[in-house]
Amino acid sequence: MSDSPIPSIVLMGAGGKMGLRLSANLARTAYPVRHVEVSERGREALAARGISVVDQETAFDGADAVILAIPDKLIGPVSHQIAPRLRSGALLVVLDAAAPHAGEMPDRDDLSIFVTHPCHPPVIHDETAPEAQLDFFGGVHARQHIVCALMRGPEEAYTAGEAIARAIFAPVMRAHRCTVEQMAILEPVLSETVAATCMMVMREAVDEAERRGVPRQAALDFLIGHLKVEIGIAFELFEGARFSDGALQAIERAKVDLFQPDWKKVFEPDAVRASVASIVAR
Repeated sequence: MSDSPIPSIVLMGAGGKMGLRLSANLARTAYPVRHVEVSERGREALAARGISVVDQETAFDGADAVILAIPDKLIGPVSHQIAPRLRSGALLVVLDAAAPHAGEMPDRDDLSIFVTHPCHPPVIHDETAPEAQLDFFGGVHARQHIVCALMRGPEEAYTAGEAIARAIFAPVMRAHRCTVEQMAILEPVLSETVAATCMMVMREAVDEAERRGVPRQAALDFLIGHLKVEIGIAFELFEGARFSDGALQAIERAKVDLFQPDWKKVFEPDAVRASVASIVAR
């Protein structure tokens, strides 16, 4: 990083869905930010927020850090495109582990690469403000944890990267330091392959309950209410957490119908690599 106590940041994809979120959070910090956006729609969205874009030809001059708020499949090509224009010691901040895990990052030893991703606001929390309760994604009103990895670079690059990550995903509680490989297990495997799939099965179950005559709102209220207590029991989040004998019997009976016996194979390294490869495929 530079000798300046406040690193300068280039935000690529500043007018996209993620970029606009990050732009808003960075505007509340002391970081000097250069906003880069190629789409007309994105430029208009930034202009509506009073943000001017910087020409790509000069955006990277002397920049300390570049945040790639762009789709996973573009991270490899774009990072290779801009790498020759970055000064030695610059920090590339990637918002998902897919491209780094797939070996898509530029091969320049003098560039540091930092990977970070939000955990999103936890289901079990102490938020009381209505706007925080409805901030499902996080990074606006609700507090959240984040995960971080230093893929390449000196230890001070991790410190700088975590500080940027805390700023763009604020308000942040814990920052968990992981490896890129561990982050790939967290996403896509844990959060999408397993959790999101189970969520969609539950959505289909609500649809089926409605089809069989249960009022939809009753099914939703019943399921979402039970989710909280069942999360508390399954992860032992409160004293005396235990499923009833009847629930335990239902769980054991249902496992053979809902899950393949070898379903944990999705965590195997080859499966993780295949999943990540599909994400960055062009």
